[in-house]
This record gives sequence, structure tokens and C-alpha cells, in this order.
Amino acid sequence: MSEFKNKVVIITGVSSGIGKHIAKTFKELGAIVIGIDKDETLENYNYFYQGDITKKSVIEDFITQVLKKYTKIDYLINNAGLTKGGLLSCNYEDFMYVQNLSLGAIFWLTKLLMDNFNKNASIINIASTRAFQSQSNWESYAAAKGGIISLTHAMAVTLKGIARVNCISPGWIDTLDTNFTQEDITQHPANIVGKPEDITNMVLFLCSSKSKFITGENINIDGGMSKLMIYHNDYNWEYKG
Repeated sequence: MSEFKNKVVIITGVSSGIGKHIAKTFKELGAIVIGIDKDETLENYNYFYQGDITKKSVIEDFITQVLKKYTKIDYLINNAGLTKGGLLSCNYEDFMYVQNLSLGAIFWLTKLLMDNFNKNASIINIASTRAFQSQSNWESYAAAKGGIISLTHAMAVTLKGIARVNCISPGWIDTLDTNFTQEDITQHPANIVGKPEDITNMVLFLCSSKSKFITGENINIDGGMSKLMIYHNDYNWEYKG
């Protein structure tokens, strides 16, 4: 029998990509899946709430509705996130929207659920390797994802005895079944580009009893891409910046 059967899991950002894959997998394993997303979804989750979690009132109404149905929560997966650019294109409102979506929502969802976590509860925050490396004009996203990592270890200490809190930082994850060039693939020492299941598998592990001694950690899942140093003329690459 699946360890996750009848466990109650809340997942943000479930309409597509990594969040959708995490939610579908939990459902297949017998969990009670509660999803929230700004966009509609056709997936058959046990409960779905359409709303923008950058808004405090949306989060509060969502949790009110959830706790009417399920009084104890086993897992909270904070997956929702996006970029609105950076210094070259992002205004103040856009920048703060991304921070509220990633940091504000994680904080407020967790605070509202503190008294309703089941024994051996687990919180998983989805950050990104862009917390450590970046491209031009990605400040809104990089700042949010870096903040998630710090928020994770702080929450892990505060929630000791209530819930374990860990973070996953995905690298390049293909959510569209892209046909990659060999050049794209060989940027990864693992010699593949990541898939949503690579993140889902770690989420399942960190929610399971097998990870009972792990909390406050950030785990990079990027095929080793962030560890590969490339200099001018390496691998036929020329710097033209």
C-alpha cells in the first residue's frame, strides 16, 4: 500500500508544468490532492480553488474552504512561481508581484496552517538554481527564489516538532517534451535535460518517512549544470559578450 494513500496534500501552481506533475503523481498514489492556481485546470483533483495567491484574501478564503473539508494537512507543496523580468523591463509592481507569489504566499499559507498539520507533516518549497546563477534581466525571479531558500531554513527551525521544511532547486526542466540539440544536452554532466518527474521524485522522498532526519535543506536538481565551468574556447564555445 502506498505511504501516501489518503494523505492530504496542498499544492500551489497545479495547472501546468512541475506542479501539475506533482499533483497527478500524488493522486495516482492515493493521496487527497488539493490544488490552487490562478489558471483553470481540467485535472480531476479532490478539490481545486482558482485564485491568485498574491492576494492575502484569496489565501485566507482558500484555507477556510480547505479546512471545512479536511481538518488535518499532511503535506504543503509551495510550487507556484514566475518571472516578470528584471532591471531592464520590470517595474516595482511587477517585482513585488513575483515576491508576493513566491515568498508572501509561502509565509501566509504556512502560518494559517500551523495548527492543522498532521504528525510527521512535510513542507516542500520549490526554488530554483537561479537563486545562485542568472541571466540578464531575471532579477524578479532570482530574488524570489533566493528568498525561498532562506525562508526554508528559517521555517524549519520555527516549525520543529510541527513539520519538516525542505527546499528543491530545479535547474533546466523540460515541461514541453522538447527535442533538444546535443549541445543543450551536453551542458549537463548527467547528459540529459531534466523532466518534471525528476522533481516529483524528490518531493515524494522528502514527504516520505525515508527522509525523517532531513529538514532545513535545499537540494539542487539540475543534472550538474551549475557545477560545470566553461571557459573561452572550451567545447568550441567562444565568449562574445
